[in-house]
Amino acid sequence: MRSILNKILATCILILFYSCEKDIAVIEFNDVNYSPTFLTFPKPITFPEPNIPENNPITKEGIILGEKLFHETLLSGDNTISCSSCHSEKYSFSEPSRFSTGFNDKIGFRNAMSITNLAWRNKLNWDGSSKSLEEQVFEPVTNPIEMNSKNWSDVIEKLKNDKEYPFLFWQAFGVIDFDSTHVSKAIAQFERIIVSGNAKIDQFEKNEISLSLSEFRGMQIYRSERGDCFHCHPYPALTDNDFHNNGLDPEPFSDEGRFLITGEVLDKGKFITPTLRNIEFTAPYMHDGRFQTLEEVIEHYNFGGHPSETVDPLMKHIGKGLMLSSQDKEDLINFLKTFSDTNIVYLQQYTE
Repeated sequence: MRSILNKILATCILILFYSCEKDIAVIEFNDVNYSPTFLTFPKPITFPEPNIPENNPITKEGIILGEKLFHETLLSGDNTISCSSCHSEKYSFSEPSRFSTGFNDKIGFRNAMSITNLAWRNKLNWDGSSKSLEEQVFEPVTNPIEMNSKNWSDVIEKLKNDKEYPFLFWQAFGVIDFDSTHVSKAIAQFERIIVSGNAKIDQFEKNEISLSLSEFRGMQIYRSERGDCFHCHPYPALTDNDFHNNGLDPEPFSDEGRFLITGEVLDKGKFITPTLRNIEFTAPYMHDGRFQTLEEVIEHYNFGGHPSETVDPLMKHIGKGLMLSSQDKEDLINFLKTFSDTNIVYLQQYTE
């Protein structure tokens, strides 16, 4: 490893500037021994084009680095917490507890949602506080309730002192004295290729399989005024990437959601629509994880929800309920389970 680094350092032609975070000097090199492998995004056939920024194209080296950083506890203040601590592959990159446990056993106040198919998102987090994956990565690392690193300079120093990271960053970005923006770019590349697009519903849409009678009845409820699910959870993303108050609570709201970001009164109680992909594996549900089962979720909409000044007009049955029968509820849940995808495309399938 030392001989490789010495060879790289010997090719140095620029010692240039500081990163935008001003956390470490960036040393750029010639393209000697820097040859990233650019990859084609694994877009499912029924999906639109993803949001991939021009300044962070997907490469094999970037994904490998991003996957390692995603599981890296050195990003946290006490070296115990990683991104994967709250976004486990086992639960479709979400977490089975209502709230996440962060630094020093501190408990958060919102549920860790699934991070599948984020390449099609332009607003992130329940309240839309981030506009890109690159931006979102910065939030939890220094958040005192989550990973609680004192600052990015400390994080970068720990990564630089690791025996593997300097060369991995060189392979991915052509810099050896990397900074926080390179960390965010690498993790963003990895998260973008966590793609779910081959569930039973996708195979049905491609006319490859048929649905069972119960699943088909559930689809009719989902896609009609009876269930009215399709407005906020349209195929193929199964989210409209917008913010809604779905009648969870009456006013005043204990969590004002999107309003905390925009300051707009009409945004009180609104949260981004989560994707229903792999919904079978991502309990508990809602921004605060209040519902443990799909049955509880269906029952919330079936009773009608709570009216308020900002409740979404798409909640046409507010205060009245859907009046679904027991069979209707069972059929609807069976249809929701056709969104389950056990073959999520990510690192191994994409880089081998």
